[in-house]
Amino acid sequence: MLVRRLPDNLALVKRARPFGFSGFKCAALPSDKIQACPRCRFGAPGERTRMVATRGTGMSRRSLGEDEGLRRIAHLITVTLVSILFAAPGIVAAEGPKGASSALTKRLDRLIQRERPLAQASVGMLVVRASDGEVVYSRGADRLLIPASNQKILTALAALSRFGPTHTFTTRIWSSGPPDGDGFVDTLLVEGGGDPATNSEDWWRLAADLRRKGLRGVRGDLRVDDSLFDGPGWHPSWGKASSRAYRAPVGALTANYGSFVVSIGPAKAAGAPASVNVDPPVDYLRIRNRATTGKPGGRARLSVDRSLGRRTEGPADEIVVVDGTARLGDGIDRVNKSVIDPGLYAGAVFAYQLEANDVFVDGDVERGPRRPDESWHLLHEHKYGRRVDEIVKLFMKYSNNAIGEALLKNLAAWEGVSLDGEPARQGDWPGGVKALRHEMAELGIDLGDANLVDGSGLSTQNRLTPRTLVRALEVGQSHFSLAPEFMASMPIAQLDGTLEKRLPGRRGRIRAKTGLLADAASTSLSGYAERDDGETLIFSIVVNGFAGGAGRAMDSVDRLAGTLLEAPRVASRED
Repeated sequence: MLVRRLPDNLALVKRARPFGFSGFKCAALPSDKIQACPRCRFGAPGERTRMVATRGTGMSRRSLGEDEGLRRIAHLITVTLVSILFAAPGIVAAEGPKGASSALTKRLDRLIQRERPLAQASVGMLVVRASDGEVVYSRGADRLLIPASNQKILTALAALSRFGPTHTFTTRIWSSGPPDGDGFVDTLLVEGGGDPATNSEDWWRLAADLRRKGLRGVRGDLRVDDSLFDGPGWHPSWGKASSRAYRAPVGALTANYGSFVVSIGPAKAAGAPASVNVDPPVDYLRIRNRATTGKPGGRARLSVDRSLGRRTEGPADEIVVVDGTARLGDGIDRVNKSVIDPGLYAGAVFAYQLEANDVFVDGDVERGPRRPDESWHLLHEHKYGRRVDEIVKLFMKYSNNAIGEALLKNLAAWEGVSLDGEPARQGDWPGGVKALRHEMAELGIDLGDANLVDGSGLSTQNRLTPRTLVRALEVGQSHFSLAPEFMASMPIAQLDGTLEKRLPGRRGRIRAKTGLLADAASTSLSGYAERDDGETLIFSIVVNGFAGGAGRAMDSVDRLAGTLLEAPRVASRED
């Protein structure tokens, strides 16, 4: 007979209470201490077996009686068989926590085994009651898995905790001297303060403020200082730089989340060049149009990419290359793309909006000196951008990666200093992760062996457990200073954000953060589910290595979450 050592995760331990309560896990028992789980899922339903300890009681093991010994032997055999049956990587038996509904456990287990995308995947899932933290369902809850965008839950909490909901990030406008009698300056410099949510409209308002202050023109260049964050804007673990908008580089000075829109449509006659426009229509983005207009019913295929310009003279720019065919009679295709240099792009958008306000810039947009010295004149401080709670809402509702990386680097820049002063250092990823870990510890969220490298979850090097995510969600719901803003940031099923089209039939009953890294076959969903009886469940589902397409995997995860609403009421310890 093959004797197999029981896995460590089935060893009987008195575990720390996840939210201030304790529980026991069934396991192989050490020879000098025997404890029976008060609600062992291997026993009869509802049966309560007594806990027996021999160490320090003066009771000999023989005095336990022959029947008790036989029960222990049978128990050990059962646990051994279960550990063998469920040793396959994708098939880990769900734990049987106290207070769990056996019907719910069976339904979730059956669903995981039957859903093709999940059957052979690594699935981690934990469900607890919000009212008392009682574990309702647990399966691989302590597995370190790629969380995808569920990592944003930690970043959002850290940002709200460190900066508070009302904090804003300051953008400063400097000039080489006070405006002359005609309202002109020689050079204008915009200093980025790490605001990740400044869009074209915000830059227009800032330009209008300067016009009202009497600025009429810039004789020389408009310079940008984005040195608050280190470079480059892509984390090395993200792989090759991409033009996809959701992988836009992070910068301390940015516009439109480091992205732009390309609109492509047919001309009036077949064979003519297609119509191509970019928004915002800044000189920094030069169009190279290779697309043509095709006949109706013909094959339509369009591609858009961008690259750094190769000018030997003049300002830096990026080239937007459009290839393919737009068919006659088709509508306008709109494609979102990321820029390569968010700082220069923001400067170009600002210059465009200055001219829209009749403030003319004669020179080019260039990268300027770091942190203007005393020789520069402070022309304007823009302290009225979006508040942190608004930024976090955009970040979570729409899973905006650029915001997440900027928040993380802001955590690094402001670590250990008063928000009334100046940033202490340059923001970078290692410093941001360190600051995030500090905030998690302050909030009582134990990260354990978690590995964190960025703020958005784009990296496949990130590792979190469902238990950590559930603990973070518990804090996000109950912490007085965080809960209103954090809960308001969660996407709502069938109503908004990344859940607007998901979870049909669950309108308004689930608030959860989505996550997907298709290239890594990883998807996740963590949040809150409100049952018919008014009880709220906090859950985290993380799936790595799913089979088939991402859409099917997300549908499977949605069915798991939906099951939390459908199953019979979970019995409490007192029921």
